[in-house]
Amino acid sequence: MRNVCADFGAQLREFNGGTDHVHLLLHYAPQVRLSTLAGSLKGVSVRRLRQEYPEHIRKYLQGDHFWSPSYFAGSCGGAPLTVIEEYIENQKRSV
Repeated sequence: MRNVCADFGAQLREFNGGTDHVHLLLHYAPQVRLSTLAGSLKGVSVRRLRQEYPEHIRKYLQGDHFWSPSYFAGSCGGAPLTVIEEYIENQKRSV
């Protein structure tokens, strides 16, 4: 995830999630197309998961897909980053 973000000139500040979703706190320039960044994050991560855990990942596939085609993005401009980071850190990690 960090490498993909770096390719876009973005920073991955925090990462965590639950059994059916992930939370990412990203810092990126306004010129970055968020839809393209999200697509790359999903594509690269599922390729790595398929390479490293081919048997385990099969039970999480929906057809041939791992990630939902959608994503949610929210702005936290003005909120202290420590509050956002703490929220993400306190999410349950996917297993």
